[in-house]
Amino acid sequence: MLRKRLFHLSQLAAVGFTGYFVGQYKDRLCSGEDKIFLDGRALKNLPGLPIFGTVSAATAFVEGGSNRDRSSQIMKYGFPSLENIRSFDDYVLSYDRRNRVPNWVFEHLTKSHIAPNDQIDRSKCEFMPDESIHPFFRSQNSDYKGSGFDRGHMAAAGNHRIAQKHVEQTFYLTNMAPQVGQGFNRNAWNRLEKHVRKLTNVYDNVYCCTGPLYLPKKESDGKSYVKYQVIGANTVAVPTHFYKVVVGESANGTLAMEAYVMPNQKIPDETPVSAFMVPPESIERAAGLLFFDRIHRSKLNCINGKKV
Repeated sequence: MLRKRLFHLSQLAAVGFTGYFVGQYKDRLCSGEDKIFLDGRALKNLPGLPIFGTVSAATAFVEGGSNRDRSSQIMKYGFPSLENIRSFDDYVLSYDRRNRVPNWVFEHLTKSHIAPNDQIDRSKCEFMPDESIHPFFRSQNSDYKGSGFDRGHMAAAGNHRIAQKHVEQTFYLTNMAPQVGQGFNRNAWNRLEKHVRKLTNVYDNVYCCTGPLYLPKKESDGKSYVKYQVIGANTVAVPTHFYKVVVGESANGTLAMEAYVMPNQKIPDETPVSAFMVPPESIERAAGLLFFDRIHRSKLNCINGKKV
């Protein structure tokens, strides 16, 4: 009889201890003290994970510790998505492994980032494959050779003049997409990049997101199709269009947004950059991304030069 009572008491004690530890674990989960593991890395207090219903994450997926603060600064207003994030010293990108081009590339510009610097020598930069990408999904210089397309920068080399290493990192092929050369990459697209740099004369901080689009076109049968060329042995996708979404931040915190879409084709030199302005939500719908989602649109002073 005594043995039976002792057995029941031990069962009750086990249940009590189990309940206690489960409660402690649940409390830690709710308070955000537990870590979430992703790709072998422990991530702590990251509201940007999709299970929490947002893509904002100003401290997510940074390699090493030296550029952690810089990456957080670049992504201050949120990540458009959290797919295959790659963080460099002066820009952050999301890589599209299927198409072998970026999904998006984010930059933060100030006057100091674009100022002439005698220590920077672009001629020393070489286009190079990004060996952090699995070989199955990596683009190579050979893919572009003889294709008729330029290796078009998403994060422009001219935006990263503080250090030689910064400009060299813009030559990784993960930052490239095939662009028509004459009439686009070397002309119209270059003018848009220069326009973004000039915005640092107006705003203290300029945040720029750049990437490719694959837009549908109506064919002769009346149906719409998404068609794009691929180049090289690794079938690198040739985007039909490219976008830039830019936010300028004044010293007093005032924010303004500009959004552009350019077709990947020859564009007449006389075409003004403003001709390519579009509503930012049209790019979001086409790209499947949310830009600057930490900024409510009502907080923007103007969009494409028009008062909100």
